[in-house]
Amino acid sequence: MESLFNKFQKAVGVLAKSRTFAKNPRQLQFEADINKLFMYTSFNRLGREALETDAEEIIEMAGKTSLSEQQKQVQDNIHYQVENFCSLMDGILCPDVSKREPGSQPATPPPRQSGLTFAVGGSNHASPAADKPFVPETKPLKLAQVSQRLMEQLGYTLEIKPSVIPHKDAGQGCFIKGEADAGTVLAFYPGVIYSPAFYRYIPGYPKVDSQNSYLITRYDGTVINAQPWGLGGDSREVWTGSYTPAVKTDTKTSENGSDRLWKALSKPLQGSGKAKEVLERRNPLAFGHLANHPAKETNPNVMICPYDFPLVEKDLRPYVPNVSFGDSGEVKMKRFGSFWFKTGGSNGVEAPVLKTLVLVATRALRDEELLLNYRLSNSKRRPDWYTPVNEEEDRRRWS
Repeated sequence: MESLFNKFQKAVGVLAKSRTFAKNPRQLQFEADINKLFMYTSFNRLGREALETDAEEIIEMAGKTSLSEQQKQVQDNIHYQVENFCSLMDGILCPDVSKREPGSQPATPPPRQSGLTFAVGGSNHASPAADKPFVPETKPLKLAQVSQRLMEQLGYTLEIKPSVIPHKDAGQGCFIKGEADAGTVLAFYPGVIYSPAFYRYIPGYPKVDSQNSYLITRYDGTVINAQPWGLGGDSREVWTGSYTPAVKTDTKTSENGSDRLWKALSKPLQGSGKAKEVLERRNPLAFGHLANHPAKETNPNVMICPYDFPLVEKDLRPYVPNVSFGDSGEVKMKRFGSFWFKTGGSNGVEAPVLKTLVLVATRALRDEELLLNYRLSNSKRRPDWYTPVNEEEDRRRWS
């Protein structure tokens, strides 16, 4: 529906002036974004039979629902889509046990250790690879094959090819192949997650973005570094997120004593952060980091959405393309009913979550490039190719 985007945009503008919204500029922008995501994802949840009148009802609900309730609903809506995606991926990649050749044996998982073994820190009989996660058997398909099969079942997939943005620095772009409705989860933002406590472990610290354009920050300060993920891979594997970034040195620049001291004090700390997860590197939607910023006078067609993935969902875990550095991104959640969310109450069952990001469509899309508003800070010099989509939103986001 052509008018849906404009309806929701206008509704957010009206609601942002309401007394129920925060007065702090940064919090105001956060609430406006959640409000928008609430409307897009709730409308998507209704399915393709949804009508304009349904959109009007959702807009009315958005004006009456508290921020915390909207956040819960957005998480529920996103998780619903992620579950569906993971189910389809299982169908594509997991071997069909009923079709095994007579006499063939499935891969045998390593022997399970007892609770006592974990308590005392291992045993003398443990194998050298005892601490290595078990990688289950999957079909020998390449990423391109998985992507094609996903499109046939989901109706869309992603592909990477030269951007259509008329700028020499545009490079590669992320395109939807197929079609998807507004409110659809189109991509995951892959990579290593760093909480503020682990910023000094980000490669290149303190100037982490000087040689890495694949960093993104959530409103809560969580940073995701997608550079190690690259273009994925062709297998399911134990992924640590480790890599060695290229470092440019300027031998012509002279340094005084204080410069050398500052470098010594602020250099990135070394450490793996014990990140080690079995991830599906053939994830056709793990390309959110390759979405480009729109050209001048062009509107974005996707927006960032914080997604707190509940780590208790073990069967879904391989398809969420992120690992935490240390305990980055893993916060305690409580379960009420069928979903997990943060709460200060004492009721419910606690469970950790992974603080990730996904890209959500802001209108119906078909065979076109994904365009994401980067919202770069106006306190720093911006690249020549960057044209603000909304200067006021940029200012509020980084206030």
